[in-house]
Amino acid sequence: MIPSELVDSFGRVHDYLRLSVTDRCNLRCVYCMPADGMEFEPDENILSFYEITEVVRVLAEMGVKKVRLTGGEPLVRKGIEELVAAIAETPGIEDIALTTNGIFLAKKAAKLKAAGLKRVNISLDTLKADRFSLITRGGDVQRVLDSIAACQQAGIWPIKLNVVLMKGINDDEIEDFLRLTLDGAVQVRFIEYMPIGHNDMRWKQSYLPLSTVLERCKQLGWETEESHDVRGNGPAQTFRIAGAKGSFGLIHPVSDHFCETCNRLRLTADGNIKPCLYWADEFNVRKHIGDDEAIRQLFFKALSIKPMNHEMAKALADESQSHVPTARRMSQIGG
Repeated sequence: MIPSELVDSFGRVHDYLRLSVTDRCNLRCVYCMPADGMEFEPDENILSFYEITEVVRVLAEMGVKKVRLTGGEPLVRKGIEELVAAIAETPGIEDIALTTNGIFLAKKAAKLKAAGLKRVNISLDTLKADRFSLITRGGDVQRVLDSIAACQQAGIWPIKLNVVLMKGINDDEIEDFLRLTLDGAVQVRFIEYMPIGHNDMRWKQSYLPLSTVLERCKQLGWETEESHDVRGNGPAQTFRIAGAKGSFGLIHPVSDHFCETCNRLRLTADGNIKPCLYWADEFNVRKHIGDDEAIRQLFFKALSIKPMNHEMAKALADESQSHVPTARRMSQIGG
């Protein structure tokens, strides 16, 4: 096993790369992108598959073992299966995962699995067709449900369903999502609404702490216990309802941030290293591709300025912050 060289000033070892392959998406989810006026990067600004695999190769030599493909929506990138295969063949890479909205996944699940994809996270903020269309501004929830079935048939596991919990929008479906875990071997992950790329405080109107989920379990008389058997658990605090086949996770970056154990590096579709999801700091690696040592030094530089935490809780409390928050939308960073 390759020892990691990617250690920041707080002693956190980074062995996980979140890699955005595009800033484009076929949906316009309300918490991720505006309804219109979104400016996308021109094609020539987006890293090619060759450039991506070169960066991944260097990082694998430095100790990165896990890669997650994100976007935008990564499945709008043509030939994504080829990229998965190239990354899977990179010495040192042990795990490849995908975060997707699921609209195009049903047709690609088997090919992605064959290429080397191990795990998938599917965004699913509601089970109601009309509400799904509103949240995504036009999406069809049945296509996502079909994709979940296709992943199960292809043998992709675990399947995680990402639910951004929003007050007054989908919080009345907490029980419905929890019931999915009773008979199905899926993990539902509730995620707090984050102030990423918002230049105003309107996000607070939809913010809901995830303690609400555990409170709902108590109201329903369900006993819960912490679970530690979910592969690729990341920042989620995971629970299982007594007797359930599946589990549910809580990702609460605002009310109880997970920065102390952060092991993630981020690379945007246009080639920028982001030491932290929330802050504006970025380092463009594209001009260094072809020079392995320069790439190494740029990642070292990025880690050297990575702060201890992201201070989203201060944004919620209207307190001053130590760094400048990013103006980029989540789709531009890589969710």
